[in-house]
Amino acid sequence: MRKLVYYIATSIDGYIAGPNGEYDFYPVADDMAAYLNSEYPETIPTHIRAHVGLDVPNKTFDTVVMGRGSYEPGLAAGVTSPYAHLRQYVVSSTIKSIDDPAVKLVPGDPLGLVRRLKQEDGLNIYLCGGGNLAAQLLPEIDELIVKCYPVVAGAGIPAFHGGFAPATFTLTGTRTFGNGTVLMTYRRPETAG
Repeated sequence: MRKLVYYIATSIDGYIAGPNGEYDFYPVADDMAAYLNSEYPETIPTHIRAHVGLDVPNKTFDTVVMGRGSYEPGLAAGVTSPYAHLRQYVVSSTIKSIDDPAVKLVPGDPLGLVRRLKQEDGLNIYLCGGGNLAAQLLPEIDELIVKCYPVVAGAGIPAFHGGFAPATFTLTGTRTFGNGTVLMTYRRPETAG
């Protein structure tokens, strides 16, 4: 069965973005970019892939699920299909329509969507954000890949923004990069083999 993987960047204090969606405060490192581009090339938006020389087949993911806050920054820059190399789903009850046929709008029931996607054949499903959607999908998240940057944001959008719902994961790997960022991989205990 396919897995839902929440691949996300966070500050030390658990924010995925600043209060207004800022994420440019995360320090970039060449060794980190090289590793992540090699291991998770499909997480790089299509319009950026050409600029960084990524012309490779999908390795880990063939589908992306994102919330409105993750979709709109690209849309504001004129990018209607940010992950054209993946099947794209935007979960939002506030977006009325999406004009790009490559992007499917899902107005409700993200759990039902992910449960259906997991039953299909293919690679894993990339949960790209945001915090509200991640909290709704927590029961279906099989793996977390967290890039924890050496920055305290102080405020912003949390990685999970929902009610109190403790969920246990098992640490399965760590890697540290030159800029102090730590990449941590966690799996649900029942899938940690």
